[in-house]
Amino acid sequence: MNGRRASGAMFGLAYGDSLGAPTEFLDMKQILRRFGPDGPTQLNGDPALVTDDTQMAIAVGLGLLDALANPPFTPALVTPMWRRRFVDWLRSPDNNRAPGHTCLRACAGLEADRPWVEATVAGSKGCGANMRVAPVGLAPGLSDETRAGASQLQAAMTHGHPTGLAASELTAFAVRWLADGMDPAELPAALLDRCREQRGVYHERWLGTLWQQPGMTDPETFVARGWDECREVLERLADAVARGDRATDPCAFTGGGWVAEEALATGLLCFLLFPDDPVRAIWRGAASSGDSDSIACLAGAFAGAHLGMDAWPDEWAGRIEYADDLARLGAAWD
Repeated sequence: MNGRRASGAMFGLAYGDSLGAPTEFLDMKQILRRFGPDGPTQLNGDPALVTDDTQMAIAVGLGLLDALANPPFTPALVTPMWRRRFVDWLRSPDNNRAPGHTCLRACAGLEADRPWVEATVAGSKGCGANMRVAPVGLAPGLSDETRAGASQLQAAMTHGHPTGLAASELTAFAVRWLADGMDPAELPAALLDRCREQRGVYHERWLGTLWQQPGMTDPETFVARGWDECREVLERLADAVARGDRATDPCAFTGGGWVAEEALATGLLCFLLFPDDPVRAIWRGAASSGDSDSIACLAGAFAGAHLGMDAWPDEWAGRIEYADDLARLGAAWD
């Protein structure tokens, strides 16, 4: 059993985020010219800066920590805690790392005390929904229903599209299953099974009236769309893993990662191509033509959950930005 998996996942997502930040808006030719064939391979700066991906993952994690300290864990308890953390992020002077428009707009609505179902951006399924959800996967002792509802709620507070909800739940469960010792090779099939099992499940206790959007006749129709879109990209993931091509831009197989289901699949692809080499997994995510910081961030979360903290280079832990927050969350759940 590999130790300190929660720490491994929290630090891993930050390492991937930091390595992928300088390549986020570059194509493969530009990355090759600027960084060489492996892309960025070393943390840059002291501290090595991260983006809004890590900042918001910490916000989700700290809100979750507050809620779990005051049981029972319910939507009514955690929602105002997440609202406060998201608004704190919105107003932070460090929120200058090219944050997503959806998160900015929705968090401004949260700051104005609008109900979150009105503040959220209903049509958005950007990767901001699931780049930050790893803490919900790492928190121990949650039932499957609670973990599913909470992972969807944290997404729904900013991204109201059903695919953002489904992709966030799948990301959280992938992190949980890896931390529990699942063989990475089993992950694509397990996630596809969950897509089929959950296709008609709407977590009303967590999501309220979110489903009441134009063209939606009932909650099941709303949520099924998200699971179907995730299933399609996970089928492409399974094919790409079977192909085993470590040299080609991973976005060529599972998409650029700007939307939630592609961020999940391409982050997983980078991890599954290098399941026992976490550094190469995040290198591959950073050297990609799409949303490279989010792809590498997710790959790092998966790799760290699988291999634990000791799999990362020792010297990185003292150099990454927000190391204290990452260590606090990891220690709480290891």
